[in-house]
Amino acid sequence: MTDTTAVMICGHGSRDDGAVEQFNKLAGHLSGRLPEFDVESGFLEFATPVIRTGLDKLKERGARRIVCLPGMLFAAGHVKNDLPSEVNNFGAENPDIEMIYASDLGIDKRLLEAARQRIEEAERTSSGDVAREDTLLMVVGRGTNDPDANSNVSKVARMLWEGMGFGWAEVSYSGVVFPLVDAGLERAVKLGYRRIIVFPYFLFTGILVGRIYDWANAAAAANPDIEFINASYLNDHDLLIDTFADRVHEALEGDNAMNCALCKYREQIIGFEADLGAPQVGHHHHVQGIGTDGHGAQDHGVVHGHGHHHHPDTDSADKA
Repeated sequence: MTDTTAVMICGHGSRDDGAVEQFNKLAGHLSGRLPEFDVESGFLEFATPVIRTGLDKLKERGARRIVCLPGMLFAAGHVKNDLPSEVNNFGAENPDIEMIYASDLGIDKRLLEAARQRIEEAERTSSGDVAREDTLLMVVGRGTNDPDANSNVSKVARMLWEGMGFGWAEVSYSGVVFPLVDAGLERAVKLGYRRIIVFPYFLFTGILVGRIYDWANAAAAANPDIEFINASYLNDHDLLIDTFADRVHEALEGDNAMNCALCKYREQIIGFEADLGAPQVGHHHHVQGIGTDGHGAQDHGVVHGHGHHHHPDTDSADKA
């Protein structure tokens, strides 16, 4: 490692000011954890600065090697296509700069521990005395059009279920795939558990996290005999920052393995055969840097939707 090595933290971006603020706070913590590197951060869509702005700043300050760190939980379309497109384009225009693409966070024991702590924090807010074996854990993922990424949410749920001793666990998603949270909760209340803990497995707040809590609150109002508890998302947990920092070091040390065994772009996955070999092309140019929906927001003249997502909402708290 030399003083010309830099780190670019690549966030998804959000239309929610709170999500952007939380991402920036985490980026600040991570910068403090990596004092040996010049660090910048930017967003793929909506919020500013965009990723290209951060890369240009690192270049201007003399970076000759840049580790691009996806600020996202799992490798779906953004990690597999959109961010590599940004990195590859910048690298092609600047052949004297070595570009290194780090892994997503993935399923990591530290993140499972952080999730456990968030769930335990939620349990402590209860006024009742319901045992875990009488509790159903609902783990909510972002939801993508990549089954590999969606399946990771199920694995996280299973490990928390068995590791913490809940009576049952269910998985639902905030968008794109089914079951959505409202449908998942409708099923969950029929299983007879006295308590349901709703845990958004997201990095940050955002429009989708708010919607998840709204669905949970509506289910609670409709089922007063069941206790509902809303757990917090991961946010800037110390173990999350530790994991991000390790992804940077792994990239520099050559231990930068991504899970490609079930990647629909590398293997013929049932139902997604047409995606095999698809080029890494970004899909977010129409919303790069257009801003959030916070105070002073204006109609930007674009539709807040991605045709490839097949749904109207593109805000993503777990990818802010």
